[in-house]
Amino acid sequence: MIDRKWAGAMLPPFLLLAAASPLLADSYDAETRELEHVQVTATRRAVNEFDISVAVSQVDAISVRAESPDVLAEMLRGLPGTYFQQTTPGQGLPIIRGLKGSQVLHLVDGMRLNNAFFRDAPNQYLGLVDAFATERVEVVRGAAGSLYGADAMGGVVNVLTPEPSFDGDEWLQEGDLYGAFNSADDSWVGRASTQGGQAGFGFTGGVTWQEHGDRQTGTGQVVSPSGYRAEAADLKFMLQAGGRGDLMLAAQVLEQPKTPRVDELVPGFGQDQPTSEQYWFLPNRRSFLHARYRLESDNNVFEKLELHLARQIITDDRLSQEFDTTQITTESNESVLDGITLQFNSNLSGGPSLTWGFEYYTDEISSARRRLDTSTGASAPVRSRFPNESTMDSMAAYLSGEWDRGDRLTLGAGLRYSAFDIRLPATADIDAVKLSPSDLTGDVNLLYALTPELHLVANAGRGFRPPNIFDLATLGPRPGNRFNIANPGLEPESVWSYDLGVKARTQDWQFELFGFYLDYSNKITSVPTGEITPEGRSVVRSENRNQVTLYGFETGARWVASDDLELYGVLNYTRAEERDATGATDKGDRIPPLNGKLGGLYDLSNDWELNGYWLFSAAQDRLSNRDQDDPRIDPNGTAGWGTLNLLLSWQASDTLQLGLKLENLGDKAYREHGSGIDAPGRNIGVWVNAVW
Repeated sequence: MIDRKWAGAMLPPFLLLAAASPLLADSYDAETRELEHVQVTATRRAVNEFDISVAVSQVDAISVRAESPDVLAEMLRGLPGTYFQQTTPGQGLPIIRGLKGSQVLHLVDGMRLNNAFFRDAPNQYLGLVDAFATERVEVVRGAAGSLYGADAMGGVVNVLTPEPSFDGDEWLQEGDLYGAFNSADDSWVGRASTQGGQAGFGFTGGVTWQEHGDRQTGTGQVVSPSGYRAEAADLKFMLQAGGRGDLMLAAQVLEQPKTPRVDELVPGFGQDQPTSEQYWFLPNRRSFLHARYRLESDNNVFEKLELHLARQIITDDRLSQEFDTTQITTESNESVLDGITLQFNSNLSGGPSLTWGFEYYTDEISSARRRLDTSTGASAPVRSRFPNESTMDSMAAYLSGEWDRGDRLTLGAGLRYSAFDIRLPATADIDAVKLSPSDLTGDVNLLYALTPELHLVANAGRGFRPPNIFDLATLGPRPGNRFNIANPGLEPESVWSYDLGVKARTQDWQFELFGFYLDYSNKITSVPTGEITPEGRSVVRSENRNQVTLYGFETGARWVASDDLELYGVLNYTRAEERDATGATDKGDRIPPLNGKLGGLYDLSNDWELNGYWLFSAAQDRLSNRDQDDPRIDPNGTAGWGTLNLLLSWQASDTLQLGLKLENLGDKAYREHGSGIDAPGRNIGVWVNAVW
């Protein structure tokens, strides 16, 4: 029986296909079992996740193919400690322990996705990473202050892309064709990829195409407009450099040419008409270039060295028009983020295992906005969303160590110093600004083996987030019928994060239970000024206003009941209270309700596998004042819901695999809390994967 991911994703009998292909056997078969337990994000080195104190969740490429998600973040739905929020199709992000957006650090192959205009709220940027070019996603739950620093307050999401690896002198090459259809939005997905290589050299690459129509919900309503298109490509080379080194060169690009902002174009709760007559992301694009050099050594300084160089360019262009106006606004926003990181792994004789290194990132924002009056044909520049040529640079040094204190006790600790240089050019409404925040963050960790199969774990850490360009200087419309103005006097946020848990693993069982507590200080929040724009939007600005307490639990279990049957379950609960400078208290903002997943996987035969699961969420009526004013959230609270889903896979031949998806079988009408669009209704999906 295949050793599956306990969190419950469907793993088709892919090893049958691997046995028929020497290349697949080399690239996949040896790793498929191990990837269920080995992680690299929580410790910045490959270790078994059971043997570390940190809470970690994973999703793999096989699960992505079986579920064919709109966006990558959907795959984190139903995992311990995570919740999925979607403002509009083509976009979406995870909420981890109640935190979201720039309160969580997002990485691609270890390099920052978070940039200087990454919002501390739901945003679209993780949607610009191709789900179908992903090997696995690792989620670290809880502040990761020493290894990752800024933004890693709720956790870290690291998207890892495939890497070719080949042995022997014979050249091997293969291709992969994948296609999927989903009825709920009449969507088509296609991907063609190939990989090849021999000892010392390898490559992998592919192209992905997605065409999504308007979404049909459980009420039978078609949400229009909600369709979008996405196109992506990726290429990666691996080259052996000397006897103990290797060089990786990679490129990725994904573009959504025209994506509607559904919550602006479809009336929300308490609205008779939409907020905007037009609102399009036109286009959104992410380009990524990445080079990595790795060297293994036996000198006295380090055992392994990793040097990364990367450039990420995110284009966030928009077209919008308010109601009852002849003015159409177009805007161009771009972030160019360059990064260099240098990391060492060292094992001191008779002492700790050390991970230490240095990072430097520089981010420059280009922003422009024009307004066209359709009645006169006149066009003129207006104040841009962000001050043009704003910059945000950062440097950091970190050291983290782990000590084995006997056979049962492992202790870990780390520190990180981060310094920032943030510059805003003068505009018509703010003077030039220079900010230089810095901070010392860190964490301590404990793992105690009560038995070889049962570990008691505890973690405490401090994370922080400096205000970025979005927080300091955004000017323009925001969701919830708001209009944001600048506040260049913001200070950094910080969080103290604590958790206590148990991890258990036997031949037939896997189980984890974590309780967590976060003390979040100086939270940057949107505060009404009392003014109203001519279009009727409430004028707001960001302020360091609130102190937040978040606490809860997350648990997951997997039981191998027999050679043919596995059962699994996940349950998450988060609660939050906010307190402002006056001492007034409120509920936490956009906090997920009790939610989880229950299911089972059954091998019908050597070639057929069935995965059935119930995805559920309780009602959420603990709403903050901001939640109650948000058109995306029912002011009476978000109703609870549950959906029954079935995934079936068939290994038709050594090189052909087919799948069937039956989602939301009861055609339940529901909305995931905080989302800007109702969830899909009953969906019938099919997919095919062929290897040559």
